[in-house]
Amino acid sequence: MRHADWLVPEWQVPGVDALMTTRAGGVSLAPFDSLNLRAAVGDDPAAVARNQRIVEQAMAATPVYLNQVHGRRVVRLTAADLLPDAAIHDADASVTTEPGIACTAQVADCLPVLFAAPGGRAVGAAHAGWRGLALGVLEATLHAVCEAAACEPHEVSAWLGACIGPTRFEVGPDVLAAFDAAPDSPRFRAQGQGKWLADLGGLAVDRLQAAGVRDVSGGRWCTVSEASRFFSFRRDRVTGRMAAFVWIDRERLC
Repeated sequence: MRHADWLVPEWQVPGVDALMTTRAGGVSLAPFDSLNLRAAVGDDPAAVARNQRIVEQAMAATPVYLNQVHGRRVVRLTAADLLPDAAIHDADASVTTEPGIACTAQVADCLPVLFAAPGGRAVGAAHAGWRGLALGVLEATLHAVCEAAACEPHEVSAWLGACIGPTRFEVGPDVLAAFDAAPDSPRFRAQGQGKWLADLGGLAVDRLQAAGVRDVSGGRWCTVSEASRFFSFRRDRVTGRMAAFVWIDRERLC
């Protein structure tokens, strides 16, 4: 059963299901309390494995986790990725056309973006920190979804999960340069002394809309501001990871 605190996209795409976890519903102890989904951050591996099983039991799909590297590489997932000896992909996004495989993005301030093609013909998930966003990970994922589903960008729905919010994401001139943004850009608010507050979600919306996506929703939550609900690396440094999942649901296709 899904925890009541988890996030669920507002979209209504036949054949597609999705969710994003919060801190709630797991077994990990502080500072990873309680639904940490990544062992590499220092949590007890047994607790992380239990947390991953809790999430999988709440879904009609099997998640495929990636080794995220803050790039723009997209991988196509198949049944081979569910085998016990399957290699973990070094990538920041995945797509699939096969029911029961959940494309997954793990986050703790970076932005997870989920994609759904019409009729559940393909789905995708992208991990978009500012580096990956500037490199074009969302555009690359959108292209992969459209190619897999034989559809156009305006037919795809996109949902933004929880990430660091526009009042908490302080950045330097390197981030402005990465987006080729002017110092007075509406997505960057000057703070003085060479610092700006960046709107990560807003930058993602701009790029999705420029790429032709019309149905964009979500993006209302700030991981840093809601300490009891979300993990945040920027706030706590030592912390857990949440995840956003999207999959083609066999039952919804029937």
